[in-house]
Amino acid sequence: MKPLVLVVEDEVPLLTLLRYNLEKEGFRVAEARDGEEALVAVKENKPDLVLLDWMLPLVSGIEVCRQIRRMPEARQLPIVMLTARGEEADKVRGLNSGADDYVTKPFSPSELTARLKAVLRRARPSSGDEMLRFSDLAMDLSGHRVTRNGRNVHLGPTEFRLLRFFLEHPGRVFSREQLLDAVWGRDVYVEPRTVDVHIRRLRKAVNAEDGVDLIRTVRSAGYALDHQDA
Repeated sequence: MKPLVLVVEDEVPLLTLLRYNLEKEGFRVAEARDGEEALVAVKENKPDLVLLDWMLPLVSGIEVCRQIRRMPEARQLPIVMLTARGEEADKVRGLNSGADDYVTKPFSPSELTARLKAVLRRARPSSGDEMLRFSDLAMDLSGHRVTRNGRNVHLGPTEFRLLRFFLEHPGRVFSREQLLDAVWGRDVYVEPRTVDVHIRRLRKAVNAEDGVDLIRTVRSAGYALDHQDA
């Protein structure tokens, strides 16, 4: 059965746009237009994921997120916040309230749906989805194979794990320290600059013969799997 996304958004044109794009990508969609309606819908509809605006009538998105996390039946429900509040402190506050991911407006519909699918994969690892995709890049987990636009991409074990992590979190920027913890493990001591070496190898392998660099470097912040600005 197609996953059900509860979209909590009070702007009707944006709600219509989100429904169109989500249904096109294979989701079922339920709607709520304020925080109180959202909390009722979580209990009644039992969605697979909540896409939650921050600025809502009656109950804020932050408070909705906190209350969902206090519901025994919905404590593990994936929540993605969608908001115009893009400051670092706001993102930290959103994630600390219990959100699994945080997308800022304006947003790319294709990136948003990719991130929703990534959150669902992490929440339901046994769902049987063996493919990770972003743009023209694809990773076959069962076959341990990576292709870009049909071309085989040959990666070492570390670059494979690094790319998998990026594919599971498209568009998000990660510091060297975060990548070390996620890919190498907290118990392994590796110099942070080692990440740069593997990023260069990954970038060279993924971008060979292709014009668009999918590995974005964010100065003083880290790296992301993202479309480069034109």
